[in-house]
Amino acid sequence: MADPSSYRPKPGQIPDSPGVYRFRDEHGRVIYVGKAKSLRSRLSSYFQDLAGLHPRTRTMVTTAASVEWTVVSTEVEALQLEYSWIKEYDPRFNVKYRDDKSYPSLAVTLGEEFPRVQVMRGPKKKGVRYFGPYAHAWAIRETVDLMLRVFPVRTCSAGVFKRSAQIGRPCLLGYIGKCSAPCVGRVSPEEHRELAEEFCDFMAGRTGAYIRRLEQQMHDAAEEMEYEKAARLRDDIEALRRAMEKNAVVLADATDADLIAVAEDELEAAVQIFHVRGGRVRGQRGWVTDKVEAVDTAGLVEHALQQLYGEESGDAVPKEVLVPALPEPVEPVAQWLGERRGSRVDLRIPQRGDKKDLMATVQRNAQQALVLHKTKRASDLTTRSRALEEIAEALELDSAPLRIECFDISHLQGQDVVASMVVFEDGLARKGEYRRFQIKSFEGQDDVRSMHEVIGRRFRRYLLEKQKAGEWSEENAVEAAEEETARTEDGRPKRFAYPPQLVVVDGGQPQVAAARRALDELGIDDVAVCGLAKRLEEVWLPGEDDPVVLPRTSEGLYLLQRVRDEAHRFAIAYQRSKRTKTLRAGPLDEVPGLGETRKKALLKHFGSVKRLRAATVEQICEAPGIGRKTAETIAAALAAAAPPAPAVNTATGEIMEEAGE
Repeated sequence: MADPSSYRPKPGQIPDSPGVYRFRDEHGRVIYVGKAKSLRSRLSSYFQDLAGLHPRTRTMVTTAASVEWTVVSTEVEALQLEYSWIKEYDPRFNVKYRDDKSYPSLAVTLGEEFPRVQVMRGPKKKGVRYFGPYAHAWAIRETVDLMLRVFPVRTCSAGVFKRSAQIGRPCLLGYIGKCSAPCVGRVSPEEHRELAEEFCDFMAGRTGAYIRRLEQQMHDAAEEMEYEKAARLRDDIEALRRAMEKNAVVLADATDADLIAVAEDELEAAVQIFHVRGGRVRGQRGWVTDKVEAVDTAGLVEHALQQLYGEESGDAVPKEVLVPALPEPVEPVAQWLGERRGSRVDLRIPQRGDKKDLMATVQRNAQQALVLHKTKRASDLTTRSRALEEIAEALELDSAPLRIECFDISHLQGQDVVASMVVFEDGLARKGEYRRFQIKSFEGQDDVRSMHEVIGRRFRRYLLEKQKAGEWSEENAVEAAEEETARTEDGRPKRFAYPPQLVVVDGGQPQVAAARRALDELGIDDVAVCGLAKRLEEVWLPGEDDPVVLPRTSEGLYLLQRVRDEAHRFAIAYQRSKRTKTLRAGPLDEVPGLGETRKKALLKHFGSVKRLRAATVEQICEAPGIGRKTAETIAAALAAAAPPAPAVNTATGEIMEEAGE
């Protein structure tokens, strides 16, 4: 590990101008590439006190052994040079997107004498026009099959084309009218190229004018009583419309735009892109990346733009790019995109309307892609076994933790404090054994004290079950029995009969210490405890001053993250449901014996709580299902819960209406 001060440039040596810099390790390999509006300001930030650096940045500067830079004229040049160097050196500490799958595109090889329509994957080639990418290859083939009726472009391979030319007979597609058979000279190279260009124009979204032309030709043929020709044109129009329907209209103004959304956690990020052309979604693709450098959402967006458009030009860069966060500064990136396209590109965040709604859809796809990426290993028994073994080795357990329980605390500014318990067995979630807790021993916000209470309550129930089974002595379970006797009468504690091998808490040293203390107070010493701190994904053990750091690619870390994230999700869902019930509570909820049906009948009869409060007992009795005794109880409860004096608008003197009535 190198000391950054050993290779820090001398004061005044770094220029105060735009540029791109490279950090190299002791072997001369480039490990990080960055750009800056001011090289002096940016590079100086790397050589401050190590304790003040982000952990990922700290790891990078201590791995590096030297730094060098190149001065450029503008920030746009810096952006382009940064992209070129990242592609060339593949630095280990830069964000690098990798496709989460291989997406096929519809390609037209315009560079050939006889252009061919085909499905293509992989890097783009010169002289080929691409449409997509699509989610599935079969979607491309269905679209092409419909369009070949109108645009009979060659689809065969070079070998089939050459063979047909040698024998003087076209392939089957030539006989059934889905290929113009240029191999045997039915059309000239110029006529076939015109067909291919019309195919490309239609796929690019210029559909309206072409269909109107075909409709006019159909009407002309019908007027001239050429009914077979008119029927053929009718079928051609129907085929093109079916091909168009495969891409639903999402933006009514025929917009050409790319929408980029990002879903991220502390370690990884997923990017999803929807390509909209002519108001229709023409393609979709996605990437997943490790966040190996300290980068926020805006930085991820900038890297995604470089990855997406770094090799593109012309119409491949749309007029509009919609993103969840703007790079800082945004002007050089927008200018760079404009240079790639050859005209202005609008880079912005959608604020309202259809574009904002579509961005929400792209965001959901990104979130789902991240979840799938993290959980795709869960179905692999070998991978799950390796994850459990890695956890056992890292935490120095005697055996793999086949049952893991994770606890998380959730609240809203100290109100409605709740906790969750999720269970994973053999690396898989056991949702039927999830449990929820309300914090009862105190009020207010204290995550450490809350964790101590929840762990204690969970394992007291475990001790009760052991006592009932004769596996635990009376004196060791007496305290648990005193607290939980009322809850054991209906048999519910049986749900807590199985102990985990590992307890995971969401938090760091304080939460881990509280959990261990709760177990020690109950005399339980055969259950391991650890905590996963979300900020840096560090694993904390009781009594240890330093965390256990699992490798970023560790299957064990993936499993612990999944367990922790599931506990967090379950706790938040419970806390929100409690908050919703609290907000929905009204004065009628305090009336004993008044159920939902009669409450609805009352509100329907009077129209609002305000009118009900003003009603007499006799008037309340007129509501369906309400007797005099119930009416008196309702009137008394509403009188006791009478609202304060009405609010007055001091500017106008207007009496404000009661909220929610």
